[in-house]
Amino acid sequence: MVRILTKYWDEKDSHRIDVELRYGGYESAKKALSLEPYEVIEEVKRAKLRGRGGAGFPTGQKWSFIKNDNKPHYLVVNADEGEPGTFKDRYIMERSPHMLIEGMIIASYAIRAEMAFVYIRGEFQKAYERMKLALEEAMDRGLIGDSVLGSKYKLKIVIIRGAGAYICGEETALIESIEGKPGRPRLRPPFPAVSGLYSNPTIVNNVETIALVPSIFEFGAEKFLSFGTPTDGGTKLFCVSGHVKRPGLYELPMGTNLKEIIFEHAGGIISDGRLKAVLPGGSSTPIISAEECDVNMDFDCMKGVGSMLGSGAIIVMDDRTCMVKALKSLLEFYAEESCGQCTPCREGCPWIYKITKRIENGTAEFKDIDLLLDVAENIMGNTICPLGDAAALPTISIVNKFRDEFEEHIRRKGCYFDNLPLAPVLEGRSMV
Repeated sequence: MVRILTKYWDEKDSHRIDVELRYGGYESAKKALSLEPYEVIEEVKRAKLRGRGGAGFPTGQKWSFIKNDNKPHYLVVNADEGEPGTFKDRYIMERSPHMLIEGMIIASYAIRAEMAFVYIRGEFQKAYERMKLALEEAMDRGLIGDSVLGSKYKLKIVIIRGAGAYICGEETALIESIEGKPGRPRLRPPFPAVSGLYSNPTIVNNVETIALVPSIFEFGAEKFLSFGTPTDGGTKLFCVSGHVKRPGLYELPMGTNLKEIIFEHAGGIISDGRLKAVLPGGSSTPIISAEECDVNMDFDCMKGVGSMLGSGAIIVMDDRTCMVKALKSLLEFYAEESCGQCTPCREGCPWIYKITKRIENGTAEFKDIDLLLDVAENIMGNTICPLGDAAALPTISIVNKFRDEFEEHIRRKGCYFDNLPLAPVLEGRSMV
């Protein structure tokens, strides 16, 4: 099984440049710089690398939206990892930051950008320190700066630290934050590729996406594509958490079966319990029941079962999980993190949280279940950014698939699951 992003994470000081160079680091950037920018984009298109931040948009196609004009162009790497259940990007920055820098060189060259930014979540102190050290090492070796790898191409990379707002994971809110404004999403169009940072053409990509780019030029587009599926090339970092024996971070081929991830790689359900449900792509994705989990983890297959791959954050729930309590916990997060710009999200997210809280504590009426669905459905598609949808999608799917539990809470005036013995909590470990 090929390992790309995690191939030398077992090494001591894997974040240092000497380890990176020992494993062929920056050789892919040399290959890319020997090509014309449009040729780099075409190679990424052939590799069918799709964005790993959640949307799954084809990376090469996104880069091709940048016109060949005289305006300054910018690359922005979104390292504001805030999706509950997601913990992959910070590990890339902590363990292989030079892989990300090399990917940034290639991407920036392809879109003809001479300045690039890494927007790191404020809580990621270790990731920030290691990215800062890696940039210093790359500058000292002449790998970035006024003459990238000895070429005529110049590139400056700047680290920006966020302040812990989940909304800044949305690309236009992130751009606003870099510009020193409150992190609130912009109306689109225009899209960032036309008018982004400082009103100039800008490409925003996720950390994992950019870190995979060097491997396309190491293996070639066809070989890279063969690691995944015919429509989703490469490997994927899956964050597995919840009621499994071995929670952690697993690099596997794109399209690996979900049940294989849960029962083989993550060791199965704790206490040998039964699988009940899974949020397959982080807290913002529609839930799938145990019966729907025999599905491949790629963008198209997950769409086929009515959910999304998202960030690849697999949150596993066993049969002792109260779905009402789980939804309440999830909605408390979204009610807190709404930026307040859009009325449906500002008012709707706290509203559905309060309704769910009433159902969970036994003070709701049966009509509140339909009210919960009605409010969630009216949030959908009526906001500037997807945060409102991120709260509504799991709400609608959980209520529809586990409505009997919501009704039972109202009938009992409380939670039946509170009387069950708690599942043991095991210390998580990753594949490495």
